[in-house]
Amino acid sequence: MNTELFIAKRISSSSQRTFSRVIVQVAITGIALGLAVMIASFAIVTGFKAEIRDKIIGFAGAIQLVKYDLSTSLENNAIKLNDNARQAIRYTPEITHVQSFATKTGIISANSEIEGVVLKGIGTDFNWKFYADKMVDGSVLKLNNDSITNEVMLSKFTADRLKIKTGDNILMYFVQEPLRRRKFKVVGIFDLGIEELDKMYVLGDIKVVQRLNNWDNGQVGGYELAVNDYRKIDTVSKYIFENAGEDLAAYSAQERFPAIFDWLALLDVNAIVILALMLLVAGINMISTLLILILERTNMIGLLKALGYTSWNIRKIFLYKASYLIVRGMIIGNIIGVGFCLIQQHFRIISLDQQSYYMKFVPVEINWITVLLLNVGTLVVCVLMLLIPSLLVTRITPVKALRFK
Repeated sequence: MNTELFIAKRISSSSQRTFSRVIVQVAITGIALGLAVMIASFAIVTGFKAEIRDKIIGFAGAIQLVKYDLSTSLENNAIKLNDNARQAIRYTPEITHVQSFATKTGIISANSEIEGVVLKGIGTDFNWKFYADKMVDGSVLKLNNDSITNEVMLSKFTADRLKIKTGDNILMYFVQEPLRRRKFKVVGIFDLGIEELDKMYVLGDIKVVQRLNNWDNGQVGGYELAVNDYRKIDTVSKYIFENAGEDLAAYSAQERFPAIFDWLALLDVNAIVILALMLLVAGINMISTLLILILERTNMIGLLKALGYTSWNIRKIFLYKASYLIVRGMIIGNIIGVGFCLIQQHFRIISLDQQSYYMKFVPVEINWITVLLLNVGTLVVCVLMLLIPSLLVTRITPVKALRFK
């Protein structure tokens, strides 16, 4: 029988001291709120990063295979897949989809307004799944291999600036020799929520870009590769780069949008700071509680020492008691934290300004391994922090303790 655990249970159930009850409730509340905040913070950071990452990858692909050159132009140079590139893509199981694209800079003129944009030409191999919940009005492009489609999709940002709606016709000028002008019909309006992309790109038929550039049907600006695991993007990108041939280069999403991904990396620092502060507050809270519990039980400590109990045996009693309080607080904290995340995940009760945060609501993604690690970490850190204040027991002598009132 574990005598120390038995005594800890008895003093927990028989305590009638009003003051200690208040302190215990404060300690439990502190642990609960601290853990709930940590769970919610990590879920929000994870969800926010995943939402932004998925938008960028959904629009521009996880990896882009393009012409290897030092040009920083928004227009692509023509490429054709060589045998090396085809073999590298074919024998990379992480690659789940390949789609061609080509870009061409231009100026839209509509309603006495002009806007500089990039026409992103796409083909029949384009995966429209990403745009399923991004469409604001109209429909996606209807492309075919036999004819050119003079239809385009605009972002809500561009459509609002130019006062355009679906069904309207626009003129787009392409600055080249000679100057080219094309008339397009707007069939759809999308909203990615990322201003850097929304204000720049217009989606159209890749055959329009091919004709403007005098390319043949086999020439494209590049290929976008989708992978089945985001964590493998860098590895796959490096492999494709090394095996696609000297005239082709593969770039991951992080390499093409470094500013956005560097900003997302800073969110991890914020989460770690919150974790450290919450653990510190919870630990200090439990230290104060344990000291009060020890002082309140001074007579009991003196009696147990007089009966032959060692200081370590008595310390274990209070550590069991404190651990019980920590676990109670953690259970409540998990209910609050996970409950909040599930409610936000399904009902999106907390909204955001999309222009500032790239989305209309607070995204939440629960990682159960992270939740488990937060629980284990909270328990371990708090218990370790309690070892030092429990040393107060060694300073209490039986003679003084039994006289303590």
